[in-house]
Amino acid sequence: MNYLEDHEIETPDKQQAAKRSTLVSVVVNIGLTISQVFAGIVSGSQGLIADGIHSLTDLVADFVVLFANHHSSKDADEDHHYGHQRYETAASIFLGVSLLAVGIGMLWKAGEKIIDPAPSGQIQIMALYVALGSLVAKELLFRYMLSVAERVRSSMLVANAWHARSDAASSLVVAVGIVGALFGYSILDSVGALVVGLMVAKTGWEFSWDALHDLMDRAVSNEEHQRIEEIIRSTQGVKGFHDLRTRKMGDMILVDVHIEVDANSTVQAGHDIVLTARNQIMKELPVLNVMTHIDPV
Repeated sequence: MNYLEDHEIETPDKQQAAKRSTLVSVVVNIGLTISQVFAGIVSGSQGLIADGIHSLTDLVADFVVLFANHHSSKDADEDHHYGHQRYETAASIFLGVSLLAVGIGMLWKAGEKIIDPAPSGQIQIMALYVALGSLVAKELLFRYMLSVAERVRSSMLVANAWHARSDAASSLVVAVGIVGALFGYSILDSVGALVVGLMVAKTGWEFSWDALHDLMDRAVSNEEHQRIEEIIRSTQGVKGFHDLRTRKMGDMILVDVHIEVDANSTVQAGHDIVLTARNQIMKELPVLNVMTHIDPV
């Protein structure tokens, strides 16, 4: 498979698919936020209100993804010679910090309710119906978004899809808490809200930490690194290589490497050998650029 050709062909499709799937998520999360918060207030379920706030953070996340998706697709310019792929990294950091802050706030509120629980029997059955409906909607949204993310090979969209799956899990926790409250154990609703807060805070921490590593020029995975080594080693005319370094640039990769060729080769022959290795790497992997140095041996 020629990655460069596919990338050139699918880039517009990738942007449109990302925009389309995220807009679907926006519509779903608007509906869920309104219905969950309203039903939570009417039925007296703190867990459902917390889940509604969670859906609201998803809505903010969707707009961050739309913003990053638009700007990261811009071509290189005089100020950004390697393009704008790191908009995705910056968006992930913003999203992670926001989720972490919201999660901590939810934990604080739920803790207060556990210390001073609401009277038993306050929650109405409507809360359970809304929680179960939210669970189904979020699971379906996750499956749709993940299929799109995998098709267009976008790590940012994959992260957003799994965020939707965590929302489905939180709705399940809220539903269980509501069932307990309906049977007279009102504190379980607050416990459900507490668990949702933990999940939101955990997701925010993971997003922030992962994006921070990418911002610090994190290397590619061991599998990708080994594949680059195999490509260089198998290129005809290559005698060896050293100082192979990689770093992430959004969903793309930057590679630096010293390639060893026969000292008796002409400059043209050495250049052609290195160019062949470079082109093969960019053909098989999502590599933005390969910086090579020729060493005679």
